[in-house]
Amino acid sequence: MVRRFHPNLTQIKVGTFEVLPGMTFEQALNTIINGKEYQLAITFIEGSTFKEWREQFKQAEYLEHETDGLTEAEIARQLGIEHEKLEGLFLAETYHYSVGDSDLDILKRAHRKLDVILEQSWASRQDKLPLKNSYEALILASIIEKETSVPSERERVAAVFVNRLNKRMRLQTDPTVIYGMGDRYDGNIRKKDLREATPYNTYVINGLPPTPIAMPGKASILAAMNPENSNYLYFVASGTGGHVFSKNLRDHNRAVQQYLRQLRSKK
Repeated sequence: MVRRFHPNLTQIKVGTFEVLPGMTFEQALNTIINGKEYQLAITFIEGSTFKEWREQFKQAEYLEHETDGLTEAEIARQLGIEHEKLEGLFLAETYHYSVGDSDLDILKRAHRKLDVILEQSWASRQDKLPLKNSYEALILASIIEKETSVPSERERVAAVFVNRLNKRMRLQTDPTVIYGMGDRYDGNIRKKDLREATPYNTYVINGLPPTPIAMPGKASILAAMNPENSNYLYFVASGTGGHVFSKNLRDHNRAVQQYLRQLRSKK
């Protein structure tokens, strides 16, 4: 009957389509024939880790899980990535997918997007940065991402780390310590943690850690390549959502004491 009176409605597409309550039979068929395939979405936040991405993939509806049971190095080989550790190598944003797509498909897209931004940013970077290649810039960007969520601070935070690298000072940044602790991190960093020799503890190692510590966003990547032109060497939380930046240790210690007084006053 449909073929006889509505031959145009028999050209049904293969795919997943959303049929809404209240639609007539003809409207539903039109949706399947002429409508766009239904898209699902998964959102990764800036500063998240690859471990957190894998957990999100497990919870995603109608997504094929091709990476289940694979090690990080095996996933890297599947993606054609030369690094065995995948931290930082994907762009954190919202990705749309259709039923039947896989986590591997999304990772390929996220890696391509990251590569484009990284190459463009590296090509337009400041001169004489203490960074050997774009991967080192990505490492620095991941630290910036974890250190501040205030957009106006990113270039200044980048300047602090670039200045310290140029002076051969250790970066001494807590997020690298936390990353090196892994699952042992319980929300607190103790003195013994600051002294622990892990590959990521920038209170112990010189220079940058061996890999990124999170998935940086575009803004942090740009900040790492184009830091503010300043002489700041230190920063500490202000207690009001941002940071206080200092050019010498005396001023920094004063800012630290002010921050500690604020903390005590809130107890």
